[in-house]
Amino acid sequence: MTGWTVALERDPPEDVRLAILKPLLAHNNAQTGDGKYSRFAVTVRAADGEVAGGLFGHIWHNHLFIELLALGAARGEGLARQVMALAEAEARRKGCTGIWLDTFTFQAPGFYAKLGYVEFGRITDYPPGFDRIYLRKSLD
Repeated sequence: MTGWTVALERDPPEDVRLAILKPLLAHNNAQTGDGKYSRFAVTVRAADGEVAGGLFGHIWHNHLFIELLALGAARGEGLARQVMALAEAEARRKGCTGIWLDTFTFQAPGFYAKLGYVEFGRITDYPPGFDRIYLRKSLD
């Protein structure tokens, strides 16, 4: 083919990511059917309304992927269980049969284990001296 260029783009803007994602999602949906993709957040806000942290995730084909969970200044206030409970309730409401996420050994694998999440994969020494852990929970 002619007319194509290939280039490395450092720190690309979000519209580049979306342009790359669009044909991938179209291909995925053509193969698997409409997975009813949706996103949501559970926010933790300060008294002034500023977002201090929370959870960001997306649902696709009856599974919730928890992309982010960080509480920032609200960490240590006992809110993480509440945030997770709201996310799990939303996943159930949307008909999800499972949830998955990843964390690092220096983050909160014990917290997730207490909530019933089980390990299904691990990358050792990533980052060096730590592991990246993949966890899942069945909602059946």
